[in-house]
Amino acid sequence: MKKLIHAGSIAVVIAALLWSVDGLLRRTLYALPAPTIVFWEHLLGFVVLVPILLRSLKQFKDLTPKQWGAIIFVALLSGALGTILYTAALGQVQFIPFSVVVLLQQLNPVFAIITAAILLKEKLGKRFVLLSALALVGAYLATFPNLSVNLATGSGTLIAALLAVGAAACWGIGTAFSKYALKGTSYIHITGLRFGFTIVFALLIAFGTGTAGTIATLTWTQFWYLIAITFSTGLVALLIYYYGLQKVQASRAAVLELAWPLSSVILGWLFLSQGLTWTQAAGAVLLVGTTYMLTKSDRSVAGNKDIVS
Repeated sequence: MKKLIHAGSIAVVIAALLWSVDGLLRRTLYALPAPTIVFWEHLLGFVVLVPILLRSLKQFKDLTPKQWGAIIFVALLSGALGTILYTAALGQVQFIPFSVVVLLQQLNPVFAIITAAILLKEKLGKRFVLLSALALVGAYLATFPNLSVNLATGSGTLIAALLAVGAAACWGIGTAFSKYALKGTSYIHITGLRFGFTIVFALLIAFGTGTAGTIATLTWTQFWYLIAITFSTGLVALLIYYYGLQKVQASRAAVLELAWPLSSVILGWLFLSQGLTWTQAAGAVLLVGTTYMLTKSDRSVAGNKDIVS
């Protein structure tokens, strides 16, 4: 029986849905600098993975020098810089991740697809390009109620937009390099390496920005929110995402991540009393439809075959 839904694609969508909750959790940590938050969430995640990693250290010997380089680059670019820029962007708009910070997920596929085409030699079929374009349109409609970015809040919103674009570039490029690092190895081990190296980079950035002193000043409330992030939008979401990324093309994964803005709109409606406009509803329908079509796998995505050609 032909397999209609690709498990890897579903995993990427699930991870994206978990990430949409991140803003609601992260907004409670407004008193902490971004490098401090990134340091602690990765340290906690790494501690959880240590027992698993210690039982299978020999798997690290199979990694090539290029894979080591790729994961270190991902830890710096996506793990540290991308997450810090994202957290800082949320802070610029009082941790309300709608209208501006959503630029993050909408521009992510642009950087990811370009990098995947260059680094991984992924070919893009016409159907994939069309569905990707429709998904971007749907994401834009779903997240910008008035069809434009609100700049009325002053320079803070503009700065948030720039930070979000920076985060999009970091995470989008990191998608392709993560896919490269995952070749022939365990997604759990790559996740562990990413978390381990990110701890170091986040600590260095904290010292470089003069915020390292806040690392030891966590309150119990902040600590428990960091625990919640670790077991939902942090470690758990990344494990699910890397499982999916190991099975699908990086270009496809980048577009499937557009499930994030749709679920963010729904969360805003449920928890922040932000209703849906007709444009958001139309965007939601378009995004759901294109995302579903992208998860349908009626052919192998292995090798150099075109993606949804």
